[in-house]
Amino acid sequence: MDNSLWNYPRTVTPGGLDLVDYQVEARDGSIGTVDEATTAVDAAHLVVDTGKWIFGRKVVIPAGLVREVDEPGRKVWVDLTKQQIKDSPEFDTTTERDPDYLNTLGSYYGPLGPMR
Repeated sequence: MDNSLWNYPRTVTPGGLDLVDYQVEARDGSIGTVDEATTAVDAAHLVVDTGKWIFGRKVVIPAGLVREVDEPGRKVWVDLTKQQIKDSPEFDTTTERDPDYLNTLGSYYGPLGPMR
């Protein structure tokens, strides 16, 4: 598993920020709000509630794909398109922290990688 995918980039430091309820922006528009956020080493990620955009579906976005956090504006920008997020593997609350599930997500998101 690519650990850089599961850790926030050095340029992004959410630190003690609670990102819950922050708006999430893809490269091409808004996708929803942060429902959960973790800063766990090698497993950091956001759970994003897409609301009505993808019929109330939740998605997991690895922390390595977070491009920017705007604390005053309460927004998080991710280095993905709306379509990439829509096509992502189904969120599963029972296996969210399971290494096999993270590997499945890593296989999907890894090749997409940050476009820096």
